[in-house]
Amino acid sequence: MHIHFTIEDDQKNIGEGPIQVGWFLIEDKASILYEPPYRMRSQSQTKHAKSASRCPAVLQLESRYFAVNCPFDFHLRFARDAQGKPTLVNVLGDQSPVRANKLRELLTIVNENEWRTPQVPILQLKLPYCFIADEVVYLTQLDAFGHYRKNPLPGTIFGGRFPIHIWPRPLMWAFEWHDTSKDLILKRGEPLFYCQFDGYDPSRTVKLLQAEKTPELMQYMDQISGVVNYVSQTFSLFNEVEKVRPKKLLK
Repeated sequence: MHIHFTIEDDQKNIGEGPIQVGWFLIEDKASILYEPPYRMRSQSQTKHAKSASRCPAVLQLESRYFAVNCPFDFHLRFARDAQGKPTLVNVLGDQSPVRANKLRELLTIVNENEWRTPQVPILQLKLPYCFIADEVVYLTQLDAFGHYRKNPLPGTIFGGRFPIHIWPRPLMWAFEWHDTSKDLILKRGEPLFYCQFDGYDPSRTVKLLQAEKTPELMQYMDQISGVVNYVSQTFSLFNEVEKVRPKKLLK
C-alpha cells in the first residue's frame, strides 16, 4: 500500500488540533545566521479594542502565515560583462559582509534562455530552510506582502506551492528583476518571504516545530534531491516517491 493512503487515513483520524509542521536547516554551516521562521504579526500603535490588529479576520489571516527573514545584507546591481553575459555587481565591495566567493555560492542568475520574460532577469538565493509534515500539507511560498519597504524592490518575488508531506526540499528565494536600472537592496533581519500551510481542514491552525534531522529523514531527502536536474516535471514522480517515504518524517 502506498504511503499516500496511510497519510490520508492518519489525517482522517487526527481531525482536531493544530496541524504540526516541522522545519529544519538542511545545512548546519553558519546556521546562527538563519533565524527561525515566525508567525506573521502586524504592528499596532494603539491598544483600542476596535484596533485592526485585534480584528478576528485579521488574526485569522495572520495566523496562517510564517515569515522567513533575510539572513544577509545585500546591495546588488545588474550588469552585463564584455561578452554581454548577465552578471551581478556587489555594490558594497570590500564593505560587504558577504565575501565574493560566498556571494557566488548563494546568489545565481538563471540562464537567460530560461527567463520567463525577455530582458527580465531571474535571480535565485539559495537557502537551507526545509519544511515537513506527516499529514497532507501544502506549502505556498509568497512575497512578504505585510512588510513595508521604504525602498521598494525593483521587481517581483515569485514562489510556488508543493506538498511538504512527500516532497521536502530546501527553499529558494526567486526574484524577477523588472527594473534593472535600480539596485536590489536586501537587509538582514527583514522578512524575505512568507510561507502559508494548507491542510484538508482550513479551520485548523498550524503549529511550527523544529524538527530533528533523523537518519530516515535525511536518507529520504537524499533519494529525492537532485531530481529536478534530470526530470522536467518533478510532480509526476510523486507516486513513485510515496513508495519509499518513511512512515514518519517529523520527530
